[in-house]
Amino acid sequence: MTIRFVLNGKPVEVEAPAERRAIDLLREDLGLIGTKEGCGGGECGACSILVDGVTRLSCLMLAAQLQGRDITTVEGLGTAEAPHPIQTALAECGAVQCGFCTPGMAVTAAGFLAGNPSPDRQAIREGLSGNLCRCTGYQKIIDAVESAELAMQAKPAMQEDE
Repeated sequence: MTIRFVLNGKPVEVEAPAERRAIDLLREDLGLIGTKEGCGGGECGACSILVDGVTRLSCLMLAAQLQGRDITTVEGLGTAEAPHPIQTALAECGAVQCGFCTPGMAVTAAGFLAGNPSPDRQAIREGLSGNLCRCTGYQKIIDAVESAELAMQAKPAMQEDE
């Protein structure tokens, strides 16, 4: 079947079997390997993507469910020259170790912050609760989300001054 959707801001049209999983389409067919498959059963969050701005697990979605949607993967959050504030904060706060969970964590955090501009630490914990990390102990990840939140709040004020 032909699937048409917006991927990281660009229109995409791809042929795929109806039963193909979204994660396989993204990684194997479209070469976006930032989205990781950890468990394949919706338990770890490593495969998180944003679908119309809402975090979804791509290992549990069929490619056909992408039809007509706006999809953001970790590759669409930012660039090396202009990273998303959560990407910068994760690095600056030392919130990555092995890095396997980081793309899913970053996508989930970006989606969470878009809908929760001033969360407290408990809200951040709850917002990230579907994403597992075996290395960091979560404190630095929560610190990074707080740091990104502050950067996102400061950015509009800086742009107005320019």
